[in-house]
Amino acid sequence: MIQVLLVDDHDIVRLGLRTYLSGLPEFHVAGEATNGQEAVDLALRLCPDVILMDLLMPVMSGVDAIRALRAADCTSHIVALTSSVEDKTVLEAIRAGASSYVLKTTTAGELAEVLRRAAAGQSTLDPQVQRTVLGGLQSAGSNEPWQELTEREQDVLRAIAKGQSNQEIADSLGIAVKTVKTHISNIFVKLDVQDRTQAAIYAIRHGLD
Repeated sequence: MIQVLLVDDHDIVRLGLRTYLSGLPEFHVAGEATNGQEAVDLALRLCPDVILMDLLMPVMSGVDAIRALRAADCTSHIVALTSSVEDKTVLEAIRAGASSYVLKTTTAGELAEVLRRAAAGQSTLDPQVQRTVLGGLQSAGSNEPWQELTEREQDVLRAIAKGQSNQEIADSLGIAVKTVKTHISNIFVKLDVQDRTQAAIYAIRHGLD
């Protein structure tokens, strides 16, 4: 069963999400938070499989919450859910460590599929969001996409290029396999690649191996 933490400052939104997901046999709503700080506290205590995170919230924004969770090595997959497609918001969420980004205009069925994919370590970007992300990265001057990777994500990318398995990467970096999978998911999004082979080729072409 997929454990989900719902994070949104609007009661009616959380109610709708909880009601829908509770009706699906493979999901369990493990907890709810009304702001980013509550989300961080609950996520570190509950360790859910997926966090469905609103970005525009009081006390602590969703983006800041994502940063805090990644800094704490939280292994939960984070799906950003918002009505905004503003360049700054989208790019900040992806850079902070969100593995998927969908709009609140998405259908319930599509959202459930995004959550399933996230729990399996796969990333999803709404088409509008993907155009914004790629456009933002291309307009970032001379920066290459790999420069958006954190230091740890670069370490994981180098290990992928060497052909190491998730377990081997975890052992060499002293982190959990689940954490490795989270880093790989983020790498795929930031480099706009679909699998480990493409990521390895990218690393080799850019001298990151």
